[in-house]
Parts: sequence; C-alpha cells; structure tokens
Amino acid sequence: MKRSSTVARGGVVRGGAVRRVVLAAVSVALVAGCTAQAAGTGSGAAGPSGSASAQPSASASASASASPSASESESESESASPEASPTDDGKAPSSSPTFPTPEPSGSASDGAPASPVLMKDGDENEQVRELQARLRQLKHFDRAPTGFYGSMTARSVKSFQKKQGLTGTGSVDETTWQRLLGASRKPTADELKPSTTNALDTPAPACMTGRVLCISKESRTLAWMIDGKVVSSMDVRFGSENTPTREGTFSVGWKAREWTSTIYHTPMPYAMFFSGGQAVHYSSDFAARGYAGASHGCVNVRDRAKLAVLFDQVKVGDKVVVHW
Repeated sequence: MKRSSTVARGGVVRGGAVRRVVLAAVSVALVAGCTAQAAGTGSGAAGPSGSASAQPSASASASASASPSASESESESESASPEASPTDDGKAPSSSPTFPTPEPSGSASDGAPASPVLMKDGDENEQVRELQARLRQLKHFDRAPTGFYGSMTARSVKSFQKKQGLTGTGSVDETTWQRLLGASRKPTADELKPSTTNALDTPAPACMTGRVLCISKESRTLAWMIDGKVVSSMDVRFGSENTPTREGTFSVGWKAREWTSTIYHTPMPYAMFFSGGQAVHYSSDFAARGYAGASHGCVNVRDRAKLAVLFDQVKVGDKVVVHW
C-alpha cells in the first residue's frame, strides 16, 4: 500500500510537471501570435499557408478584445506599419500615441461632416460655366462665362460667400452651390454662351509695356495695347483640349492678309502668326457658331471689321502674350 501510495504521489508530481510544460508552451504560443500580428501589414489576412492555425487561441482572443483600438486599426490599415503612423480611420495602434492626420475632403476636424468641394481653381467644365452665369446674374461676375475656374471666378465666389455669411474660401462647396441655386435662376443659352462682347481681363504684367496683343484665355478677349493702354479689343476663341492654344510670351513672326491653312485647308484671313502654325485670324465658323466650336490651336476672332483695322496696325515683331 505504501509503494502504491508513493507511485500515486509520484504520478501527481509527474502530472504537475506536464501541466507546467503545457502552460509554458501556451504562453509561448500566445506571445508568438501577438508578435506575428503586430509585425504584419495589419490587414488581418492569414499567413502564406492561409490556415487558421496562425490565429490566437480563445485565451488570446479574449486578451485582444480588451484593446479594440489595436484590432480595429489593424483591420483598417493595409500598408502602414502598426508602430509607424495612424490608420486610414484616424485611429492609432494600441501601442502608439495618436497622431493628428489631415482631414479628408468632406469632413471637419471636429468630427462633424463638412460640405465637399464641388468646384475649385483650375477646373474647366460646363458646371463652372453655369456657376459663372449665375454669379453674373447677381453682379458678382462681370464677364461672359468661359467654363474655366480661374482667379477671377475664385474672387467672385468669395464675394458671394461673404455676402451670404459663409467662409470666403473662393472654392464652391455644396453649401455655397445650394445658396447660389436659391439666389439665382437657371441661366438661358445666351447667358451661358453670350454673343455679346466679353469684358476685358486684367492684363498680364508682360502686357504693360510696348506694343502687345494681350490675349486672355479666362475672359476670352484680345486687347491691343500700347504702353499699357488699351487701343481696341475683341472676343476670341481658342483651341480644344486636343489642340490647345499655347500660352506664353511670343512675337508676331509674319502676317498674311489672305491665307489658307496648309493642314486643314480652311481660310485664315488677316492671319498674324506668333507660335509656329498658330496665329490670330478671322474665323467665319466662330462668327457663325460662337463658342460652340473651337480652333485647331489658333486664336479665332469673329469681328472681321475690327480685326481688319488691327491687322493694319500690328507690325512684325510686336509682342503677343497669351495668358489665363
């Protein structure tokens, strides 16, 4: 009986040793599981084998659930290191402090949703044209719509925003657009693409000295200027996106009272060439269709009589400035 009892006690001792080994192995497995998760990309994906054996045990899951910020950031982030930077939803990993991140468009820093930007400087589309037409109705925009959102349009938007008690950002968000829709009416076809002469743009600095054909893409005007003074002006049209009119400072290289394009075989009366094959010239298509069409890169004029007078005044070597 004593021997049997001793064996039993020895069995207990051996059983306790086994339990200690098992507990130690479980602890190692738990530590290894956390380390692998933290060192990964944080995508929550399985390892290369795709097996579920890489997932922590039930005890590890219970431990992880005590720190939800870690698991959320790991499931949201796809590429950032967990110890490096915040994740896409702005939450930092559990072991790292929270860093400020840029607010995405359409959200405010205080957590309240902000109005997303619809139109801004540099945009060019038909909605911008409608914006300009509506602003013109309200006396905030003093020229014909061009469809291009430039500095003048930004100033007009800012003026409207301030009158409405909004922050004067100069760009159009949903709130600004809805206010404008409520304060104006739907523009007519003539308001969107008027046939009347456009108001002149502020001349570019390069236009203020000498004899200059000062051409603004934003106001779609040509101003013939001598020493900073406007002698005459007229509406102009430019090339399309596929054949844009080049911008910059040039000079009149040569002139031709009657000329036919050698590429497109169309008449180009009163042509004044300033950049390769691009020239200022009269366009019967512009006179007939207005801004519904576009040139192949030249600066089209629709008032033949005005251009005829200008042609006689401009000399070879005179400056040509094309700007926004």
